[in-house]
Amino acid sequence: MTFQQDIPLYLHQEDADSIEIFPLMSEPVSFGKDPFVFPADMAILPVRSHVIFPGIVSPVPVGRDKSLRMIREMYKSNTPVVALTQQNQSVNDPQPQDLYSIGTVSEIVKILEMPDGSTSIILQGRVKCSIDTYTATEPWLKATVHQVDEPELNMEETEFSAIASSIKDLFLKISELSGNVHPEMIFMIRNSEHPSFLINFVSSNVGLKIADKQRLLESKDLKHRGILLMKLLQREIQFLELRQDIQSKVRYEMNQQQREYMLQQQIKTIQDELGGSPTDQEINELQKRAKKKQWKPEVKETFLKELEKLRRQNPAAADYSVQLNYIHTLLDLPWDQYTKDNFDLTRARKILDKDHTGLIEVKDRILEYLAVLKLKGDMKSPIICLVGPPGVGKTSLGKSVAKALDRKYVRMSLGGLHDEAEIRGHRKTYIGAMPGQVIQHIKKAGSSNPVFVLDEVDKMGQGINGDPSSALLEVLDPEQNNTFHDNFLELEYDLSRVLFIATANSLETVHPALLDRMEIIRVSGYVIEEKLEIAKRHLIPNQLKEHGMSKSNLSFSSKTIEYIIQNYTRESGVRQLDKTIARILRATAKKVALGESYDKKLQMSDLQVILGSPKFSPQKYTGNDFIGVVTGLAWTSAGGEILSIETSTSRGKGTLTLTGNLGDVMKESAIIALEYIKSHASEFELDPSFFEQWNIHIHVPEGAIPKDGPSAGITMATSLTSALTRRKVRKGIAMSGEITLTGRVLPVGGIKEKILAAKRAGITEIILSEENRQDIEEINALYLKGVSFIYVKEIKEVLHHALTAETV
Repeated sequence: MTFQQDIPLYLHQEDADSIEIFPLMSEPVSFGKDPFVFPADMAILPVRSHVIFPGIVSPVPVGRDKSLRMIREMYKSNTPVVALTQQNQSVNDPQPQDLYSIGTVSEIVKILEMPDGSTSIILQGRVKCSIDTYTATEPWLKATVHQVDEPELNMEETEFSAIASSIKDLFLKISELSGNVHPEMIFMIRNSEHPSFLINFVSSNVGLKIADKQRLLESKDLKHRGILLMKLLQREIQFLELRQDIQSKVRYEMNQQQREYMLQQQIKTIQDELGGSPTDQEINELQKRAKKKQWKPEVKETFLKELEKLRRQNPAAADYSVQLNYIHTLLDLPWDQYTKDNFDLTRARKILDKDHTGLIEVKDRILEYLAVLKLKGDMKSPIICLVGPPGVGKTSLGKSVAKALDRKYVRMSLGGLHDEAEIRGHRKTYIGAMPGQVIQHIKKAGSSNPVFVLDEVDKMGQGINGDPSSALLEVLDPEQNNTFHDNFLELEYDLSRVLFIATANSLETVHPALLDRMEIIRVSGYVIEEKLEIAKRHLIPNQLKEHGMSKSNLSFSSKTIEYIIQNYTRESGVRQLDKTIARILRATAKKVALGESYDKKLQMSDLQVILGSPKFSPQKYTGNDFIGVVTGLAWTSAGGEILSIETSTSRGKGTLTLTGNLGDVMKESAIIALEYIKSHASEFELDPSFFEQWNIHIHVPEGAIPKDGPSAGITMATSLTSALTRRKVRKGIAMSGEITLTGRVLPVGGIKEKILAAKRAGITEIILSEENRQDIEEINALYLKGVSFIYVKEIKEVLHHALTAETV
């Protein structure tokens, strides 16, 4: 905001002995009482950056030769001129079309020759006029004009007085905000009592745009001019307040930055006196560590560039810690650092046998992979995936492989992982960014070829932050992982020599593409004999050590351990058995610490006191006392289980009811079995009308546990046939197999686990599909001891072996 104060309130004339006073403000001319007489042709004075208002004295600079000649001649003859404002201020030789048509007839009060050689004039506005016709363009513009009369207003009118008062307040507000208004001008406005003079004076001197001033001049009367002026002044006040607010903020920020800079300089001076800045010392340490690293040229180049960036950053900046973390990650990673492999397979077998009892097939498969690695010399082989129920030693197998190879061992738990960034890392643009878990575990291992166990690969989730299973594809693909890209690292890292071992309880939830990249090794559960041996060789010694005791404090007999296994645990692995042994030793440790007497050989009676009543009754075959009750075999993620299927009939309308929390596939198996019996009713000597007069109810006990799958098909068919024909089922027999509508028996999975469940229940015969014979041949003879197998192709064979001729 600027105000037109181009010349002072008085001028000192060097060729005179006195001071001439030219007031910048004068009372307005009373046009109504003293009409102005217009000459025929009036000289036109184009004004570049001013709008002359009636009654107002204004200084105007004149620079054009044509205008200078004209004003000198008009000044000598005391002839008024018409001051017209240019529409475009950049035009140097304005023509009629370049000027506004409304202007002010003005009197040239004085011509002033300024010290710098320029010329200014003092114009006194007289009356507002309008151009009629331009009569000449040389030697200067001339035109005929007429006076534009403004209606007389009642100056005492309340509304008009309010307008004038508001303009005065607004002008004073502007002068306060801008700070560049002459004090005498403020004094004049504050003490002015004439509304017309106030409006014209403010319109002339306030720093509005030329177009806005021209609009004010062209207003039809003073009242409209005053209202428009108020709007323009309000706009200018808003602009000034906004500018002042911005300047205040910038000034505060500059002051804050200057303060921080001064403090930083003082801190730096103090640190130099004390022996140097900690930040500089840390950077020097990083440089020393970098000299010892043997890394690739691109890694070295990146490190030096990022270190220089760190040197330029302010330690107080938010991203300084991210940059420092990145530098430390580059230095801590074992670039091209590998441990030497030990491919002594005899030693590897001894380590595996010592650490794990049983699991013969699994250990043989692992030794085969180690043999291939020994002969081939690189790691581009399928990734091993150990699949089996909890507690069978999948994770510890990975640790044993690392011990056998003399490699570092790291384990990454994938259970519940649902963010892709946990695998690939976060980008450095985020505050608190970190590398992914893969790179972090490699850094933890300290070598680029550890045994890397990916635990619980089947329990990864998928959330809004991406799919970690898809991110693992690059990690586990031998064709891609030699250039693994971490988002935080932004460099390629070679994972091709890492031995990845994944573990899972089930393959149903594992990404199909991930399964395609892994070699599946199934780790089944243990038989009682194996659990007994594991408890003796591993669990009890380890728990005695953990509890600060020895064999002299407490001993376990084989009979006692077997009783614990059968009555206090029900699992394929040994995890619950380990916890149960720990509980017994805690109770014993308490007695030792208190000095109480106790039997140092654990007795059966002690178990009742320490562990309470048996948690499980051993699964046993229920016998053949009831018709329609058949024992099936099921597989769960915790191992094998026996499954009783019961069928009963009652008079009704031939409805089929299925209970026991059965899944859709299991329900379909029951329907298929019933339809097969209906279509072969004559062979079973059943009246076809029987199915319309009797209701059939199939129930699978333990209804709180969900059950599903097709392997109970032949069991349901046998149960239905037994109930409908009233024939008993042979003793000591169980079965597992899928049935079709044509009566064929199809193979099922989980055979080894089902055999172990059958042995635990005291079953001696198992009926399986003929196609499962090859699965039995692959199982170690230890697991098959005490059980005979009947292989069938059709349901008729199942019924022939399972049902007796005895009826009830």
